[in-house]
Amino acid sequence: MSAGALTPGTVSDAAGLTLAHEPLPAADVRRGEPTAGAQDLGTFSGVELGVWEMSPGVAADTEEDEVFIVLSGRARVDFEHPSLPSIDLGPGSVVRLTEGMRTVWTVTETLRKVYLVCP
Repeated sequence: MSAGALTPGTVSDAAGLTLAHEPLPAADVRRGEPTAGAQDLGTFSGVELGVWEMSPGVAADTEEDEVFIVLSGRARVDFEHPSLPSIDLGPGSVVRLTEGMRTVWTVTETLRKVYLVCP
């Protein structure tokens, strides 16, 4: 199994990767002391692929053009801009975000996702 970039014919255990966490920027934290970690798995036809994780807490974010699949954990995402209904996330959730969306993530159980970010 590969811990880094995926190359043709290799496999990565996205659920089992050890991710080094760092505190989120203080300006983004709304409650708690959430941390996040990520592992870049490379690019495929110009699309970035990786694994990202956030520990429990509440933090704001400005999104990229992204699709992700939740592997584990639980969270709610509230949309500040544009104003959209909140979504609840759990294992198997597939979500599409667009660049510039302002979101607030309330993570209640460490959330791990596999993401695809479009250029």
